[in-house]
Amino acid sequence: MIPWLTDSAPFPPVEQALRSPNGLLAAGGVLSAPRLLEAYRQGIFPWFNAGEPVLWWSPDPRMVLFPAEFRVSRSLRKSLRSGRHEVSTDTAFERVMRACAAPRDEQGGTWINEDMIVTYCELHRMGYAHSVETWLDGELVGGLYGVSIGRMFYGESMFSRRTDASKIALAHLCRQLERWRFGMIDCQMNTAHLASLGAREIPRSEFVTRVKELVNCTLATPWQFDPDPFA
Repeated sequence: MIPWLTDSAPFPPVEQALRSPNGLLAAGGVLSAPRLLEAYRQGIFPWFNAGEPVLWWSPDPRMVLFPAEFRVSRSLRKSLRSGRHEVSTDTAFERVMRACAAPRDEQGGTWINEDMIVTYCELHRMGYAHSVETWLDGELVGGLYGVSIGRMFYGESMFSRRTDASKIALAHLCRQLERWRFGMIDCQMNTAHLASLGAREIPRSEFVTRVKELVNCTLATPWQFDPDPFA
């Protein structure tokens, strides 16, 4: 039985999450900036469809990407060095979120609803949520967004409208996080696409232990990327 959360109820221990579906921990409660920060600090994230209560997850194992392990393919390296793309951070956060929420081929929309956009934009204003944007000839063609606490980054979603556009954003993010000595990027669920980029699964117990250490590390620098590391 999954606990039904009130707005102020504490999250149950992640070890109580269901095995089927993998990682479902609790339902209910508000989707607010303070609640999200509380969840992320415990290795918990929201994922739910329109019309459902807020569902909180902590799967086992957990898909993560260690910044130094990001895999740059030959074709991606060529794109990175072409000089055709510009990469920025935090210049179009809401646009990136809405692009991630847009229908993709025949899949329909994503779980990113209007309430989530409002709440994550609040986290962005608070300095916790960030976006990385890829531009081509002045057009936003790809990007990603996520949440940063201490030296832990929680990836949420990415989109691409041109070849390699989201991978270019992720490559720049990984290179910068490596420079800042971030420990992990949370990828949440296992996908073949993420695995092809170097992400891998680790036990939830290891993930939670690492998260508790990383969220308490201080990042003594503004969220501003260094000049193009792939030029």
